[in-house]
Amino acid sequence: MKSLFSILGFLLIPNIQAQVIITKASNDPSVGDTFNTYDIVGTVDNSSSGNNAIFNNANLRQGSLATVRYYMPSGSEISTFPGSNLKMTDDVSTAFYKSSATKLEITGITSSGATLNFSADNGTIITYPASFGYAETDNARGIFSSSSGSGLFKGTISNTADAAGTLIVGTKIYTDVLRIKSTQNFNLYQSTDTNYLFSIGTITNTSFLYYDSLHKFPLLSSTNGNLNIPLLSINHSTSQAKVLDEVFLSDHDFGKDKAVLIAPNPATDYIKIIGKQVVSHSIYNLNSQLIFTSKNTDNIVDVRKLKRDAYILEINFKDNKTLKVKFVKM
Repeated sequence: MKSLFSILGFLLIPNIQAQVIITKASNDPSVGDTFNTYDIVGTVDNSSSGNNAIFNNANLRQGSLATVRYYMPSGSEISTFPGSNLKMTDDVSTAFYKSSATKLEITGITSSGATLNFSADNGTIITYPASFGYAETDNARGIFSSSSGSGLFKGTISNTADAAGTLIVGTKIYTDVLRIKSTQNFNLYQSTDTNYLFSIGTITNTSFLYYDSLHKFPLLSSTNGNLNIPLLSINHSTSQAKVLDEVFLSDHDFGKDKAVLIAPNPATDYIKIIGKQVVSHSIYNLNSQLIFTSKNTDNIVDVRKLKRDAYILEINFKDNKTLKVKFVKM
């Protein structure tokens, strides 16, 4: 069921750009789209919320690679998942969508462990246009099947743009990031219970997806799901997190010096530079505008007067070398 929850959490929502209006023309996934992701090692911190948040996930590390592709569904797939005009696969799972002038809807999800067919009532992923503060809940129902049993499902998909700010993933820092929280709650019923009177179990899933204005798909996503069918003694929970492959590429804009350690990052009061003697340092915003310059003989940078944001620290060493690093002021 892990891959099923992964699709529910990671791939149900198209590109969202921070502080902009989301439109079908700019943000809908389409046939031919392809991008790479990495599973990540570590636990995603989704605790920050609201505007001007700091999403600190510097502890995350790179896992295995996967490729996500979008296709046109075949005739037999459209027959199985009526209304579908877009198919997504991440090599282990598949999702089907109905893309219209005003909406993107989910019509089906399949994996090695289970299938959800939304033929009775497609679930709305997003209604265009949408922007920060967007919130929507839609009913959805259909048929579920798995190796343990099959029947009907009915419930809701709720999406909110609940936070915006700066995202730190590994060594990368992204500003103007918008987070989408998606919650799916489905009750399960026996196939004969067409009035949905007696639930035999539940599927629940909560996901967090982080987007910036430069990428069509989420920089980071995490999802936590649960399948519970007491009659079959099933209570299975899973969690998964993914990043775009570019997140763990080398930060080519900045020099590296393995002899130097700069910590902490993010910083609240001071940054300590360890490994080489510093003679001066400068701090810039991410638009390369100078904030201040200071001589430095104690290898400590005072950041107490900076507002919460991401910055560039330029360090000049006694050996005449210069190092630039990104950091976040908490």
